[in-house]
Amino acid sequence: MNLDLSPTPPAAPLRPKKLVAHGHTRIDPFHGLCKVKSAEVLDYLKAENAYAEAALAPVKPLQDALYAEMLARIQEADLSVPVKYGEWMYYSRTVQGAQYAVHVRKRITPTGWEASPEEILLDENVEATGKAFYEVGDYEISPSGRFLAWTEDTRGQRSYRLRVRDLQRGRDLKLAHKGVVSLSWAEDEGLHPEDPRPTLFFVTEDAQTKRASQLWRQGPEEVQPTRLFEERDERFNLFVARTRSRGLLILTSTSHTTSESRILPADQPRGRWRIVVKRRAGVEYEIDHHSDKLYIRTNDVGPNFRLIEAPLADWQPANWVERLPQRADVVLEGVDLYRDWLIASERKGGVPQLAITHLPSSETHHIAFSDPAYVVDMEDLPEWDAPILRYTYESLTTPPSIYDYDPLTRQATLLKRQPVLGNFDPAHYASERIEARATDGTAIPVSLVYRKDLARNGQAPLWLDGYGAYGIVNDPWFSATRLSLLDRGWVFAIAHVRGGGDLGQAWHEAGKLEDKRNSFTDYIACAQTLIQQGFTTQGRILANGGSAGGLLIGAVLNLAPDLFGAAILEVPFVDVLTTMLDPSLPLTVGEYEEWGNPASKAAYKRMLSYSPYDNLAARNYPPMLVEAGLHDNQVMIWEPAKYVAKLRTLKTDSNPLLFLTSMAAGHGGASGRYDALHERARQIAFALAVLQPAEPSESTAP
Repeated sequence: MNLDLSPTPPAAPLRPKKLVAHGHTRIDPFHGLCKVKSAEVLDYLKAENAYAEAALAPVKPLQDALYAEMLARIQEADLSVPVKYGEWMYYSRTVQGAQYAVHVRKRITPTGWEASPEEILLDENVEATGKAFYEVGDYEISPSGRFLAWTEDTRGQRSYRLRVRDLQRGRDLKLAHKGVVSLSWAEDEGLHPEDPRPTLFFVTEDAQTKRASQLWRQGPEEVQPTRLFEERDERFNLFVARTRSRGLLILTSTSHTTSESRILPADQPRGRWRIVVKRRAGVEYEIDHHSDKLYIRTNDVGPNFRLIEAPLADWQPANWVERLPQRADVVLEGVDLYRDWLIASERKGGVPQLAITHLPSSETHHIAFSDPAYVVDMEDLPEWDAPILRYTYESLTTPPSIYDYDPLTRQATLLKRQPVLGNFDPAHYASERIEARATDGTAIPVSLVYRKDLARNGQAPLWLDGYGAYGIVNDPWFSATRLSLLDRGWVFAIAHVRGGGDLGQAWHEAGKLEDKRNSFTDYIACAQTLIQQGFTTQGRILANGGSAGGLLIGAVLNLAPDLFGAAILEVPFVDVLTTMLDPSLPLTVGEYEEWGNPASKAAYKRMLSYSPYDNLAARNYPPMLVEAGLHDNQVMIWEPAKYVAKLRTLKTDSNPLLFLTSMAAGHGGASGRYDALHERARQIAFALAVLQPAEPSESTAP
């Protein structure tokens, strides 16, 4: 152990409160930490930061070395792959030493576009000047290319302000709105000579609950935006977008289990929005458009979704034609439509695949990939008649790569692979996908990566990542920073536990509500399987998860603390019951479909049984690093703060418990790329310090 634990940990202000529900009483000893704006609480957070920094001081040289090592792998000055839209090629670039991207374009001429002068559309570094945090949310160019609408967050709260820029005149318009969640231009640009702006639709969130609930229209002839629609069901959020065909605007209202869509011709912004299919509990669907047809991806007859084609003139169910059926072994995750092509993003056995259909002939083929586990996603090309498709591909051993794919010749051309500088060679690393056996016999996939020269003697330290909620897939992604672990003899693994979407909607259903405990026991089974197969041993596993993944790790540490040698919890959702009992908090009501409504006694007792904060006990816990953001409005800062404060009073070991709060960020951590790299270096330095790994391999260390 290389940490300095001689300083005395800070004591949180003790402000107990009696909490009573369903005849059951809880005493929350640190309820006062909910007053996050008070000087007392802010002083406590600063004291925790000072204590953590003092404890980490002995490994600060290691952290700095890791930062330099990871930075040396990054091509700091870089360009994205250009994308054609209208008369321009759009791309972004990064500049050495600058935290943020610069968004630019070049005009296409008869001789090409490369020699055209570059036009800067948005320099995030300029906009971020004087701000501790800066993040761009939505970014939309108008159909003619004259106007740019974007949203920005300057506090880390994921609450975005709308801005609009006239690119022709090089000035910002006096059009701003707070709390904008999504936006889309209509197709009426230039129809009003006195004001050339097209109509802009945007969705805003409720200031308190942060729920996307109102649709607005800002027309060129409107002095102020007009509110068109409000979603009053607190479980639902709104999202507005335009189809790639540019024929329709779509307003989607969705909860965790149910959805409803409205459509509007994109060239008739003052027209009437029409519901496609009225919401029905448990039925989700998505809409796309092609010429005189609607395409509907829906789970109305099964959890793995099917694809329906319906006439735009009359899309009633009696006129539906099934293009892709519900399949028991294949999940239809999404559909992309172009003029001549339909691309189905599918998942079979937890592994993604792309099915390409030529619409004029209805002929279908699949793109084959070789890695045992990987991530593949269609790129959102804006050109409707694009003859070439584009996808991104990465795996645990392959950096993110962008391919152009000719569906006629079935040839893929690599356009760009994320540069990893130094002597990185993917041939030095091995990737596997194995299965653990859950307590009920279910096979749980585990993706893992390690150096091929790893001594498989059961002594390697292992980083076990987990999430398992909301049906979100925890994909086997590539990380250049992870190489600093692998080259020091670590194994990195992802536990694809139930509750996520790794094997489809049924996988999600099997790890939520009354089945939530499956997520925790699955994760433990994955850890045990990795031990049994000789990758590591008890006490050499670092458990890691963020947000709902932090709930997973917090619950697992209460169930099997001796199994793990360390844990890193990032913005962890650990005070589940208290949060879910407060419908005034952001996200709470919408989350009832994931966790349950504790107004029900059965749901209350179920959440009480696993809530990490409520189940902390007088036992040994492994070394822990807990990270949080002061401006987080998804997991309030008081959740991890209370968790750490209570754990300090209960744990019976002398292991380090460090709590670090970013005072300028929220749920996603630091916004600048260099700041984020410093945070990652700190995590890895902590991991190396507490699990005493081997030195990096001489053959591959930078």
